[in-house]
Amino acid sequence: MTQNLVLSHDQPHVNKRTCNFVPQSKMFLKLAALFLCILLHKNVFCKPHNDLNNIIRNVEDIIRQSQDNLRYKPEELGLGLPAAGGGAAADLGETVNPTTGSPWPLPQQIKTTSTMLFLNKVFKFNYDSKTCDLLQMAFTRYYNLIFYGTQQVSSNADNLIFRLPKVNEPSISSMVVTMDNCPDYPTLESNENYTLSVASDGARIKAATIWGVLRGLETFSQLVYESSDGGLAVNATTITDFPRFLHRGILVDTSRHFIDVPTLLDNLDAMVYNKFNVFHWHIVDDQSFPYESSKYPQLSNQGAFNQRHTYTQDQVSLVISYARERGIRVVPEYDTPGHSQSWGSINDLLTPCYKDGKATGSFGPINPILNSTYNFLKDFFSEVVAKYPDHYIHMGGDEVSFDCWKSNPDITTFMKEQKFGDDYAKLEEYYLQRLLDIMSDLKADYIIWQEVIDNGVKVRNDTVVEVWKGGYVQEMSKVTKQGYRTILSSPWYLNYVSNPYNQDWKTYYIIEPQDFTGTAEQKALVIGGEACMWGEYVDSVNLIQRFWPRASAVGERLWSSKSVNDVPAAESRLAEHRCRMLRRGIQAEPVTGPGYCP
Repeated sequence: MTQNLVLSHDQPHVNKRTCNFVPQSKMFLKLAALFLCILLHKNVFCKPHNDLNNIIRNVEDIIRQSQDNLRYKPEELGLGLPAAGGGAAADLGETVNPTTGSPWPLPQQIKTTSTMLFLNKVFKFNYDSKTCDLLQMAFTRYYNLIFYGTQQVSSNADNLIFRLPKVNEPSISSMVVTMDNCPDYPTLESNENYTLSVASDGARIKAATIWGVLRGLETFSQLVYESSDGGLAVNATTITDFPRFLHRGILVDTSRHFIDVPTLLDNLDAMVYNKFNVFHWHIVDDQSFPYESSKYPQLSNQGAFNQRHTYTQDQVSLVISYARERGIRVVPEYDTPGHSQSWGSINDLLTPCYKDGKATGSFGPINPILNSTYNFLKDFFSEVVAKYPDHYIHMGGDEVSFDCWKSNPDITTFMKEQKFGDDYAKLEEYYLQRLLDIMSDLKADYIIWQEVIDNGVKVRNDTVVEVWKGGYVQEMSKVTKQGYRTILSSPWYLNYVSNPYNQDWKTYYIIEPQDFTGTAEQKALVIGGEACMWGEYVDSVNLIQRFWPRASAVGERLWSSKSVNDVPAAESRLAEHRCRMLRRGIQAEPVTGPGYCP
């Protein structure tokens, strides 16, 4: 643990450019200042001080005398840890030994042996049934990932970093894929099941669709490991696998901070390595509107942070295409009527706020009483539906403040005409009902936040409800009792950063989405969950590190069997998986304590 050295109130002022120190009366401060200069600015010339030789000779003694003061104990730092040598604190110092060739998330059924088979340089991916562009691109990606640790390798990359099989050493030279169908785009109901066998006569994946093949290729790539003598090996294994839940999502907020496209693509790669299949793109919000609309360019022209922080139509298409190649759906969210301050470039769209009968110049949620509002929404969402190939659009509907609506005299009059009384939840229901009717007319399916149901809005029976607020156990019971398919995100807000010594991935790992009071039919309505990253304190610099491998815990919970819940066993596999992601270029942070990646 590294701690900042805190000097007394009369510490010297440091000019970081020249390492000049304002003279002080105490020799210790001069020594400390010089020592900091040497440590922090070893390549910068520090002007000499009086009696420099004596000072340098005394530095070592002073450091030695100060070491005990610099070695703070956890309980003194307010970390909520017991004293060293007792219980958890002692465990935190133990090194977790990574597994070797163990896949993450754990397959539904896996039988592996100690028989090692070494991959040959002539190893090839083949197919004996249908093929398509998605399969061919996947073959290239996984060949490069297995042999070079990267997705893109030049055609003349002949220098392998692994040794070739020795004479008479068991080897494997091919993977054969059998699939029945290659749909163009994944859907909520996509079949991701596959079987995988690895034996001396070769490896084989069988799947009904390309989506199952992609999951099987990922698992195979994770079975491969470097042997102790530098070979590229895989153990003879048989696997039968399928996801427990259909919707396994990652939410990224690109409004509160802009996330550049390369980072979004890196995150899609990390999602594949953890078998997530939905990118929930919370693309706009109050803070900014980075989506460049083809019909309403003023939305991003005036609503984005600036014109360098926008997503062009081509960039959105790139993200969708990149995700499709990896079996990931892109579900965009355009949240209304709240969270819409960045939509203000559309005339009369937002509600003018009043105080003491006068307009304040500020604006609230989308104005629900004007026909022009719904004309715009129909035209805008017709563009959105055409742009994104997924059947679902996330319509938001959360956290609507009624204060501005209550202050507006036109809305007050409208409330009386509609006989809503003082119940502004009915006005929200009125708005959402009209908006959802528009989406039905556009033949689009939709996902909504739980407040829409909580406020009694009538929605279609096939609506998907996302539960995100506290008290989610009761909410899951309530929503599924009404017959709606449900996804859970409440306990998986990864933007909340806890003390790393608490290892919060363990908390995420043991969450059980179906752990609520309800019938078997209700629990069958839980179709998955999402790990969310809201962007108040996250941008392109730290998105990947903050997500991974903490989100990996959610990935295994949503893919693997309910019975896979042994945290100590998962810890060793997660340590290996984190190293695997690092080798593939994903800057995943360490979460299992001391250790290293071989």
